Amino acid sequence: MRRFLFVSCLTFFAVSPASADITVKHQSSIQLSVDGAASQATRIGSSYSVSGSGITLDTVGGLGSLTAGSAVGYTPAAYSLTNDGASFNYSEAYTEGDATQAATTVTAGVVPSLPSLGSTLTQAGGVAGDLAGTITGGGVMAIDAGGAGTSATGQVILSITAN
Repeated sequence: MRRFLFVSCLTFFAVSPASADITVKHQSSIQLSVDGAASQATRIGSSYSVSGSGITLDTVGGLGSLTAGSAVGYTPAAYSLTNDGASFNYSEAYTEGDATQAATTVTAGVVPSLPSLGSTLTQAGGVAGDLAGTITGGGVMAIDAGGAGTSATGQVILSITAN
């Protein structure tokens, strides 16, 4: 009987155990960003127009010369009535455009002065403040809010696969 038990125990242990491949993947990431300051400006041009009826244009007005750093300016038209005592209408319009400006030099990401032109859109930069993020080896995430114009995104993925 002892031999039977001994042989049956050997047979039991000789059978190969069930095997499985287990794969564990652990991915984590944190992205922190602070918006940069921005300014977008568009120059508007100068324009001049004159129209009328019942008048005679003695001297035609017009736009002045464009020189760096100055506005164009204009010369108004000179006119006289075509027929004394007759009805007339006259319209003259002038829009002063933006003066030309010297190029701005950006140093270490800083613009020394923002443009102020006919159409200007300016956005303040973000403030990092207390913006921070960490992920521990155990997958515990901690994100601290920053100031205005900041964002933080964290992600932890744990995947276990058994085949």
